[in-house]
Amino acid sequence: MPGEHLNAQSRLIVTGLDDNGKSTIVSDGNTEVRVATPGFTVMELWQFDSIPNHILAPNTLGDQPVIDPPANGLTVRIASFPPDSEFDAAAYAESLDAFHGGDSHDGAEEGQAGGLWHETDTVDVVTLLSGELYAVTETGETKMLPGDTIVNRGIKHIWSNKTDQPAVVLACMVSASR
Repeated sequence: MPGEHLNAQSRLIVTGLDDNGKSTIVSDGNTEVRVATPGFTVMELWQFDSIPNHILAPNTLGDQPVIDPPANGLTVRIASFPPDSEFDAAAYAESLDAFHGGDSHDGAEEGQAGGLWHETDTVDVVTLLSGELYAVTETGETKMLPGDTIVNRGIKHIWSNKTDQPAVVLACMVSASR
């Protein structure tokens, strides 16, 4: 069903300590920061402004999703990608712009897989949770199945979903320098 990736939602459960210093569930509910666009749907889970951080430091996510983590920081998110058959380069670029990631694709051309080449100044640890997804680089591609993880180190890449179902990933993005 076209646009199915737009329905993706993620539940976030956060633990902490109660007034007596005992472990407890502090919050439990759907992610508060979410962006659903034609190119992808992203549910922001957690962010640290710097690493290392105190174990009970609060989530520093703002109310708008931003593709890059803070300098010296970390962002964790879940993303759902539609099938390539629904891909539209202009809509994908607009999706990145809505995600405050316009500079990740400036001057980029549409790739052979139908995606839009993009890169960030981050090291991304991305695990496929469901579906199938191809990680495409300038020299090749590899098919990812649920449970597979890729470490993307700030290189130009495309995500390609050659199936008819959304592909869902968990991504941990750490700021980095070149």
